[in-house]
Amino acid sequence: MSDFVSAYTSALNALRGKPPRNLISRASLEANDLDTPPDVSEPRLREYISACGVNDPLRLALHLQLATWDALPAEGHAWTAGTKPGTGERREQVLRALNLDAETMAVFAAEFPVPPQDDENVDSFISGKWDPWYTDEIRDGRAFYWTHYVDYLRERRGWGATAIANLDTATTGVIERLSNPSRQVRYQSKGLVVGYVQSGKTANFTGVIAKAIDAGYRLVIVMTGTTNLLREQTQRRLDMELVGRENILRGIDEHDPEAAKFIDYLDDEDWTDNRFVEHGGRPSEVGRPDIHRMTTRHFDYRKLQQGRSALEFERREPNKPLWHPDNLFTSHARLIIVKKNSSVLGNLVKDLKHTADRLENIPALIIDDESDQASVNTKDPRKWTEAEKKEKKERTAINKHLSNLLSQLPRAQYVGYTATPFANVFVDPSDAEDIFPKDFLLSLRRPDGYMGASDFHDLDTSIPDREKTYTNSNEAAHLRLVGERDDEDDKLQMALDSFVLAGAIKLYRVERGHKEFRHHTMLVHETMRKAGQRTRSEAIRKLWDESGYLTGGALSRLKELFDQDFAPVTSARDAEAVMPSVFKELAQHVGVAARRIAPNGNPVLVVNSDKDIEQEELDFDKRSVWRVLVGGNKLARGFTVEGLTISYYARAAGHAEALMQMGRWFGFRSGYRDLVRLFTTKKLRDAFENAVRDEIEFRNELRQYAVMVDGKPLLTPEDVQPLVMRHGLRPTAANKMYNARLVERRSPRKEPSSGYPPVANQEALDRNIDAFVPVLRAAKDHRVLQGGRSSFNALVGSVSHEEMVDVLSRLQWAAEDTFEPDLAWISGLGPEVVDEWQIVMPQQKAGRTADFRGIGVFSIHGRKVDSNGKIRGNAESVHRDAVEKLTQDLPRSGCLLLYPVMEKEQEAVPLTEEGQPKGVVMALMLQLPTAAVPSDQTPLVYKVVVEGKRYWALVDKPTS
Repeated sequence: MSDFVSAYTSALNALRGKPPRNLISRASLEANDLDTPPDVSEPRLREYISACGVNDPLRLALHLQLATWDALPAEGHAWTAGTKPGTGERREQVLRALNLDAETMAVFAAEFPVPPQDDENVDSFISGKWDPWYTDEIRDGRAFYWTHYVDYLRERRGWGATAIANLDTATTGVIERLSNPSRQVRYQSKGLVVGYVQSGKTANFTGVIAKAIDAGYRLVIVMTGTTNLLREQTQRRLDMELVGRENILRGIDEHDPEAAKFIDYLDDEDWTDNRFVEHGGRPSEVGRPDIHRMTTRHFDYRKLQQGRSALEFERREPNKPLWHPDNLFTSHARLIIVKKNSSVLGNLVKDLKHTADRLENIPALIIDDESDQASVNTKDPRKWTEAEKKEKKERTAINKHLSNLLSQLPRAQYVGYTATPFANVFVDPSDAEDIFPKDFLLSLRRPDGYMGASDFHDLDTSIPDREKTYTNSNEAAHLRLVGERDDEDDKLQMALDSFVLAGAIKLYRVERGHKEFRHHTMLVHETMRKAGQRTRSEAIRKLWDESGYLTGGALSRLKELFDQDFAPVTSARDAEAVMPSVFKELAQHVGVAARRIAPNGNPVLVVNSDKDIEQEELDFDKRSVWRVLVGGNKLARGFTVEGLTISYYARAAGHAEALMQMGRWFGFRSGYRDLVRLFTTKKLRDAFENAVRDEIEFRNELRQYAVMVDGKPLLTPEDVQPLVMRHGLRPTAANKMYNARLVERRSPRKEPSSGYPPVANQEALDRNIDAFVPVLRAAKDHRVLQGGRSSFNALVGSVSHEEMVDVLSRLQWAAEDTFEPDLAWISGLGPEVVDEWQIVMPQQKAGRTADFRGIGVFSIHGRKVDSNGKIRGNAESVHRDAVEKLTQDLPRSGCLLLYPVMEKEQEAVPLTEEGQPKGVVMALMLQLPTAAVPSDQTPLVYKVVVEGKRYWALVDKPTS
C-alpha cells in the first residue's frame, strides 16, 4: 500500500462512526507522521480517484464511508441538516462537510454516484420505543467481528460500498432495538425481519450476530429450518464468514494428523484455499471475545460434547452477574446452530437448565431463520379447554421448546427471519410467551442484482400478449409454459436441452475471461414423494441417454434453441453479455458441458432421505456441482441451490407461503441472468403471480405504518396489526390462520368466475337470472364500444348504486362466502365515490340467443365447463378494456360487464318447462372507479382477532 493510500485510509478510519469532517486536512495529519510525507493535496486526490481501478483499496474505503454517511437517518445526526438518507441532498451535505471544492465534488459525483431512489426498495420499520443504548462509541469502539465481516464481504465476496452501507444500516436498526446486554433491568425484545426468497437474509443475520457479539451478547442460538442440509449450510456459512479460522482451530495445529478429529473443514476447498475469515490471531489475544462453537458442520446439537461446563461463562468478578460490564466484556461467546427438531431443542433446553450460570443473567440472542416454519404455534385456541385457555399450555412441539427457551432466558432477544411473514403476523399479540414481533418489523430492501419473483412475471403491464417480446416481457424472456400431459415429455426435453446449452454458453464465457462457474444446476421439482422422485430421476436418465449430447444427435435441436430462444433473449436482456454470434462457435462446448454434467453417464442427483440410491452426496462446498437435482421438501425452503439456471417446477401448493418458498430459482445470477429459464404450468404461473402481488402489497402495508414523528415511532406492531392481502392462494396454511378473519376484498376489478354455481344447480341459476332483471331492463341501448384496437356491439344502460347493491346482494354462489367480502366493501362505498353503474352486455353478430323473462333477447356466450361442473365466465380482454375506459371517463361510475354464458359445445339453448333458458350462468365482471380503491391498494384484508382489542373488526366466519 502506497503512503498516499495509507494516509487517506487512516484519515477515513479516523472518521468512522463520526460526522464527516475536513478530509484533506486529516489526510495531511496522517501523512506528516510518515517518514517521507506524500503529496495528499486535493488535486492529487482527484487525479488518483479518476485513474484507479474499481477494486483499489482507497476507492473502496472512500466509497464505503460515503455510502455509510448517505444511509444514516437524519434523526440523531445534526450534521445531516434534516436531509433524507440516500438522496442527492444528503450527498451534497456530506461533501460540503468534507470541505471539498467544486472540482473534487464533481469527480466524486461521477465516480461515486448516489444510487437512484426507488420507493419500492426503501427499508421500512414498524417499531416500538427503545432505549438508545447502541451509541457510536459502542458500535465503533467494539466493532471487531463486524469489521472483519465487512472486510470479508468486500474482499472475498465482492460486495460494493452501497450494499455494505445498506447492510450496516439495516443491522444497526435491528441491534439498537434489542435490549442493552449490560442493562440491569432485564428486557426481552421480539422482532421480525422480512426479506425476499434467496435474497441475502443470512448475510443480514450474520451481520446482526457480529454486532451483537461485539456489543456483549454471549449466547447466540441460530435456529435454521427443519433439514440437516439447511442446518449444515448455515453452520458452514457462519463458520466461514464470521467465526473464522482461529476460533475453529482454538490452538490446534491443523497439520497434526490428530487434528481431523476436531476440525471439520480440512477437506474443504475454501479452507485449504484460505477463504475462511482470518482475525490475525485468537480474538482473546487482543481483548476481544472468542467464539466457542457448540455445534459443528456435521454435528447438530445433541448433548454437550465438552460437558455442561462448556456453557458456563467466564467471569472475572465472580460476585457480579455475567451481564455486568466487568464480566461481560472479558467473557467469550457461545454459538449454537440447530435445526428445528423436537429432540434437538429438547436437549438444548435440558442442558441450559443444568448449567452453573444463572440463566436470567445471560445476554442471549435467538435468531430464528425461516421463522414461519415450525416456530409458529398452530394449535387452534378455539379448541382449548378452559384450563388450557387460562394457562395457554397447548402448543406445537417446536413452538413449545422455543417458548421454554424464551422463558428460561429472560435476557434473550428473539429475531425471526423470513421471506413469507404471513404466519408470523397472525400470531396472537396478547400471548406473551409466543413470538409475535411486538418490538419491531423490518422489511429489507430488494438487493441489487437479485432475480426475484417479479422478474419472471409481467405485473401491471398493459401490453397485449400478442405484442409481448423478449425485450418487453419477463415471461417471454424467462418463462416456458408446460401444457397438458402430452406436452410434458417435449417440454422436459426442452428443459434438458436448455440446461446443456446454458452450460456450454457458460464454458464459452469462461474461455473469454469470465470467472469460473463452479456450479451449474437444474432443478426438477414435481412431487414431495420419494417414489415419484425416483421414477422421475429414472425417466430423466433415460431421456438423457436418448438425447444425443455426446454423439452429435442433439446439435440440430440445440441450434434451433440457440437461434430462436437463447441468442435473442440475451440480445434483448443483456446485450453486453458474452454470446457467440452463431451456434457453430458454441458447438465444441456442448460435449464438454454434457460430460461435466454426467461424468459417469448419469446427470441426476436425487436429493431426499433415501439411503439405497448410490450416488455422491450433494455438497456445494466440497466440490463443483454440475447436475440435474430431483427433490422435494429438502430443496423447497431456505436451502440455496447454487448455480441454479434451469427449473422444471410442477408441484402444486396449498397456500402462497409454501409456493413462494419453493421458488428456488430466485436469487443472485451473476454472469448468467440471461440464461435462466423456468418451466412451469399456466396454473402455477398464475398462482406465483398472485403470490408476488400479495408480497408487494404486504411490503407496501409495512411502509405505510413506518411513521416517525419527532424521531419517535408513531405506531407499533401491536398498535396497528399489519394487514395481509390475497390475490390468489391463502397467504399461509389454514392452521396458522385460526386468528385471522377475512374482512373485505377491495380490488378494483372483480371477476369471480370460479365461484359460480354448478350448471346442474338450475334453481340457483334461475334465482340469479331473477336477481339481474333490473339490469336486463336497463340494458336497452345499442352501442358500438371500443376496446383496445377492436370494437364490439353491446347493449348498455345504467342503474343507481343502491339498485346495483341490491342486485349483488341477491346473487347465489357456489360457496356462501365467495362474494361476501366483495359485497361488504362495495355496499359501504358512498355517493362521493360511486353513484351509478354502467351496464355493458356484449352482443355477438351471430350465435345463440335467448329471451330472458320476456324482457328481451340477449346473446348467449360459450364457455368451457370444468370437471366440477362449473363454468368459467371470464371476460374477454377487448371487453375489459372498454369497461375500464368507461370508468375512467365517468369518475364516479362503476361498470358491470354481464355475460349470459353456457357450455360452448351445445349448439342450441335448452329451455326449462317454463320456457326460460336452461344451464345459463349469469357471469359478471365489475370494474370500480379508480377513486374507490384505497390509497394503499389493499385488495384482500384479513385481521387478527384479539380478545379485548375492540378496535379490530371481527368477522364471524373464519377463513379456510
